[in-house]
Amino acid sequence: MDSVPVDSVELSPAQRHVLVAVKRRGEASADAVAEAVGTTPSAVRQHLAALKSGGFVASRQERGRSGRPVDLYHGTELGESLFAGRLAVDLSVELLGHLQDEDPELVSRVFERRRRRRVEQCQDQLTGKTLDEKVAGLDELLDSEGYMAGVDKLPGDSYRLTLHSCAIWAVASRFGPACATELEFMQEVLPEAEVTRVAHKVAGAYVCAFEIRPRGTNPRSSHPQALRDLTST
Repeated sequence: MDSVPVDSVELSPAQRHVLVAVKRRGEASADAVAEAVGTTPSAVRQHLAALKSGGFVASRQERGRSGRPVDLYHGTELGESLFAGRLAVDLSVELLGHLQDEDPELVSRVFERRRRRRVEQCQDQLTGKTLDEKVAGLDELLDSEGYMAGVDKLPGDSYRLTLHSCAIWAVASRFGPACATELEFMQEVLPEAEVTRVAHKVAGAYVCAFEIRPRGTNPRSSHPQALRDLTST
């Protein structure tokens, strides 16, 4: 049976085997995939239907030997990204390392350009909204990017935005400008608020967390136990 390198997506083991079999053949019918993975064509068709619904494979029809059309399946760009994910991260870190060796300032400029692009994209979505709506929109954006974001309402019209996962951890843990520009990004898209980092994974915390409060208000005295829960290792 084909080996399965796809390990970071919520697919069942059987679906992963089927996806790998399709990828290895470039394009294949359900019968051909069933023969490759050692199961029945009907079971494979169910897995292919799920993969197609999820956008991991697509299909086209071709006239078969009997004259009846046969569905031939192939991987999509989304399916491609599952296999290239780890390599893409490693390559990004490697290339940034080469840039830093050549010119440390160039790395900072790269992250600055990324920050500006994200600000422009986010401002289009948040312009004209209240702070409460902006924080909710920022939470939704970061969550969609893989940060496992969550917002807690605090006294005094303040908020705590917590990122339970770091979508750019491989880069952020090595290149300081990555984290600096993430904070600057939040500060720029929320100009009416003070945004302060209160927990930092790179510094040893379990999460990254940011306190957001309207400008002109006094800093909130965070609950000591709450901060210990965020920063303890």
